[in-house]
Amino acid sequence: MSSVERAKATQITNIQKKTGKSLEDLTELIQTSGLSKHGELRSMLMEKLGLGYGDANMLVQYILKTDVQLVVQEKGLSTEDILDEIYSGPKASLRSIHEKVMSAILQFGAFEIAPKKGYVSLRRKRQFAMLGPSTNTRVELGINIKNLETDERLIEQPAGSMCNYKVRLTVAEQVDETVVSWVRRAYEVAG
Repeated sequence: MSSVERAKATQITNIQKKTGKSLEDLTELIQTSGLSKHGELRSMLMEKLGLGYGDANMLVQYILKTDVQLVVQEKGLSTEDILDEIYSGPKASLRSIHEKVMSAILQFGAFEIAPKKGYVSLRRKRQFAMLGPSTNTRVELGINIKNLETDERLIEQPAGSMCNYKVRLTVAEQVDETVVSWVRRAYEVAG
């Protein structure tokens, strides 16, 4: 079992402890909710069970078997294959921004790249960043660290979000020393 699989198993166990519900109970709650969209199900779990965004999101993926990583493994796709899909069509021009961010992060040391639908999650012991196109003209870099110094480029996210901050990048030149230093701090804390 990989470290990611172990982490997911631990997260499922912890969700059951937090909610006092078995996996069967949680599955039934999702299947009988009358909801079908991932975001609606996630919101319902957050509201009814008091779960945070990450726990609710992972639980929906787990129960509906929509975890992109499992699909990637089953199909034998590489990270490059996933990135080619994410940065296709009108988003193809954004790939250079992604490459510049990743080039800087690769200098930090070892970490895991976990492909998701539409972005990649960057993890050590826990997620420290997310990176992917949010529109046809912008890449969003999510940074998972608390208490960064205020900067007009940092967009603080609501409590319970996947990352504490987002930075919107429209050209590769915006990936400067300051942006890289924010990600480096998150990388160090996640280790």
